Amino acid sequence: MPLSSQSERFILHFGEMGSRWGVNRTVGQIYALLFIAPHPLHADEIAETLKFSRSNVSMGLKELQSWRLVRQANRVGDRRDYYESLGDVWEIFRVLMEEKRRREIDPTLSLLRDMLLEEPKSEDEAQARQRMQSMLELIELSTDWFDEVQRLPPETLQNLMRLGARVQKVLDFAGKLRSPKPSGNPS
Repeated sequence: MPLSSQSERFILHFGEMGSRWGVNRTVGQIYALLFIAPHPLHADEIAETLKFSRSNVSMGLKELQSWRLVRQANRVGDRRDYYESLGDVWEIFRVLMEEKRRREIDPTLSLLRDMLLEEPKSEDEAQARQRMQSMLELIELSTDWFDEVQRLPPETLQNLMRLGARVQKVLDFAGKLRSPKPSGNPS
């Protein structure tokens, strides 16, 4: 599959970003190629296009499948496996967030909950326990918020994100409505 210079730049950039996101450069580049490909590709096409070894492509595809970012597709009359990325960017975002949570946040929550079951044996441990409790509360609040946001339809989520800083103004206004008004009579 011949690549335009723009496609090459996109693929190379995703390779660089992949290493920052915790996957290797090869995985990032394979994902980028599948994301922009007009049709599903088989592993040999990917290897040839990116000039990677077939074994690197196979390992990269397995990694991307474990992240649920790439799925297998088949063609009638062809025994090879073809691969394609998820097409909807909102679905990609949702899957990425779910996987990051499953791989990084959930184990941290489990560890914190287990550690907070233990009684502190010293003042230092009590202080550390308080900080761990604060961290647990923040992560639980964040994950509860994420669960709520995840249930929103993509259109609603887009509108919410477009509101940006205006959400803060609405919340400030709502807070002013709830707060008691000072009376005009000094006591």
